[in-house]
Amino acid sequence: MILTLSCPDRHGIVAAVSAFLLERDANISDAQQFGDASSATFFMRVVFEPAEGDPEAAIRAAFAPLAERFAMDWTLRGSAPRRVMILTSKFDHCLADLLYRWRIDELPMQVTAVASNHPREQIGHVDLGDLPFHHLPVSAADKPAQEAELLRLIEETGTELVVLARYMQILSDDLSRKLEGRCINIHHSFLPGFKGARPYHQAHARGVKVIGATAHYVTPDLDEGPIIEQDVERISHRDTPEDLIRKGRDIERRVLARAVRRHLEDRVLLHGTKTVVFED
Repeated sequence: MILTLSCPDRHGIVAAVSAFLLERDANISDAQQFGDASSATFFMRVVFEPAEGDPEAAIRAAFAPLAERFAMDWTLRGSAPRRVMILTSKFDHCLADLLYRWRIDELPMQVTAVASNHPREQIGHVDLGDLPFHHLPVSAADKPAQEAELLRLIEETGTELVVLARYMQILSDDLSRKLEGRCINIHHSFLPGFKGARPYHQAHARGVKVIGATAHYVTPDLDEGPIIEQDVERISHRDTPEDLIRKGRDIERRVLARAVRRHLEDRVLLHGTKTVVFED
């Protein structure tokens, strides 16, 4: 099981959590914590094996008084894989990478569906297997109806995380709020630079020496959500815009995969406009 928590920083939090697990004969296999001095906030992630026959519901109920005493915002989760829906458009390299990592058990998730604003034929070379596919075309006139259908699918399938794998549609403020903290986007630049269309052409025109990608949680503030993961790659004057696009695809794949895995493993704790990410 994985316990994550954040609360006002004070003495005794680690001792109290450790004592609680010891009293229930649980075995701690990993523990990480961080105290943010600027906000006086404490963060913790504990992986433990409960005693045989100690159900999650009983642990949750017993931990609640301790959590209340320290004013904790906390979660407790078992080993069941998270239910994930992947949204994509014409650029399918991130989709293909996520599905490959899922199939080799690198990503502990259950894919509930793949959805796109384009027909399945446009991503025909990506092996979806028996995964449900939903074509959700969208235009300015019918965007509210399309998003309502998307939200219905998310709720109907019990989806816990939505991944925008180069889904080239801007979510409305309303849908962004409903998915806050459980929707990850991959942005094809090292935010906050080179926003908008043709980012690699913008970068080439400016003669940049590094390009990058950013995975972040979706919020109503476009491309301003809490950042989970970023990476860069050096380039030179010899690189064409096509070279940048090719190298950018590789960065986008690995950055999105790392962000998704860290979310699935409860390594990301929200902290206002930022995140605390416990590395593996």
